[in-house]
Amino acid sequence: MDEFILMALAAGLGLALVAGPLGSFVVWRRMAYFGDTLAHSALLGIALGFLFGIHLNLGILVVCALVAVLLVTLRRRQRLASDTVLGILAHSSLSLGLVAIAFMEGLRVDLMGYLFGDILAVTPLDLYWIFGGGAVVLGTLVLIWRPLLAITIHEELAQVEGVRALPVQLIFMALVALTIALAMQIVGILLVTSMLIIPAAAARAFVRTPEQMAVAAAGVGCLAVIGGLVASFQWDLPTGPTIVVTATLLFALTTSLRAMLSPARA
Repeated sequence: MDEFILMALAAGLGLALVAGPLGSFVVWRRMAYFGDTLAHSALLGIALGFLFGIHLNLGILVVCALVAVLLVTLRRRQRLASDTVLGILAHSSLSLGLVAIAFMEGLRVDLMGYLFGDILAVTPLDLYWIFGGGAVVLGTLVLIWRPLLAITIHEELAQVEGVRALPVQLIFMALVALTIALAMQIVGILLVTSMLIIPAAAARAFVRTPEQMAVAAAGVGCLAVIGGLVASFQWDLPTGPTIVVTATLLFALTTSLRAMLSPARA
């Protein structure tokens, strides 16, 4: 098997193992649009990375983290609805990134690769970012698991019991931002949120505990990566979108199975 295929597989599996547990909280907390907003802002991070000559993942992480903090601040002080604020930030940051790149004369950028991913172009340095960053995300998620779960179930009750909700929420948003930075190379800016949401939604059909859902979501994500890569090579399809389509098919399958088994259980 060619080395670039092995690196693509390793990168995809690394992302799936991180996105599954984190995506479970995105689904539970109904933060899909928040994830989209951070993903759209990633293009502005890419533009800043080129402008200041820093690693693109670092530029994405900085911008996503700033947007996350801004969202928390606006949610507490703004008069507009949350989805309105998210929509404004998502599309304005994406457009600002495109305009900034257009102003950089002499810079040739593969926008299609950034928007839809290019997992087959993953380098050893990208793998270091994915597995190193992924270890940080999972390790931190384990540390904040109980307080994050508590505020997800009932934030006011968790605060009464002594959980500091704001720091936990900020840390969680930073983890989402880091995951988006890691996933951009694989599935692209426009599809990255799907790897957080779809495997977790698919896993939800047959689990009973939050821990089971986190593990099952990671498993579904890994199956989607493997199936997407195989289908991509078999039929010469774009790899990132094919991975997402495979995840969607797995979601449809688990949902259908649950629907068929529910009457039997009743």
